[in-house]
Amino acid sequence: MDASERAAGLRAVAAEAAGCVRCALASGRTAVVFGEGDPDAELALVGEAPGFHEDREGMPFAGRSRDLLERLLGGIGLRLDEVYLATVLKCRTPGNRDPAPEETAECEPYLYRQLELVRPRVVASLGSFATTLLSGRALGITRVHGQEQEVTLGGRRVTLVPLYHPAAALYTPTMLEVLERDVARLGEILGADRVTCRDSPQSPVADPPRAPVVVGPGDRRPIQLGLF
Repeated sequence: MDASERAAGLRAVAAEAAGCVRCALASGRTAVVFGEGDPDAELALVGEAPGFHEDREGMPFAGRSRDLLERLLGGIGLRLDEVYLATVLKCRTPGNRDPAPEETAECEPYLYRQLELVRPRVVASLGSFATTLLSGRALGITRVHGQEQEVTLGGRRVTLVPLYHPAAALYTPTMLEVLERDVARLGEILGADRVTCRDSPQSPVADPPRAPVVVGPGDRRPIQLGLF
């Protein structure tokens, strides 16, 4: 599919998610926060779940978190509309508690379908929850932040880069300094890749720094539009 077809696919999945009632979170949400950004983005940023501001505004990473992301991405020459923003859960949890396993199981197919359609080369997982889900390894973000690894998401190999969540870094100056360095490293990873066309079978791909980890519903069961 070309970019326009994948954009249409994202709109279709978003329309389906807008009416989702697969878990109890549907009864307490103000809005389904599906995701937004460039359907042809090389970088996707994935967080845990919508918070208060995201639930009210219907967009991922709202308020001061969005302002910080915009500043950090600007430092590596990217605008927010040049990346793709998403969260694992599309509805806010009560009191911003951690997502329950059954909520994650019902909602994560939407995320994997988004990643399948956007096809980013690099995915930044923001916070421990998103990092554990996408890496398949239960390691705290303090241990793995800024350390890229090769994973397979929905049948495609991507570089996963765990980062601190901007909402947490806003209130911790030392964490913000680490996040700034890790985002700078993210810029190096994006810039160092010599692939000139993601869809070309002739494009060179750098050797992975470690053995691939295969995770995601795309690798455990088929994910097709309308069959979540």
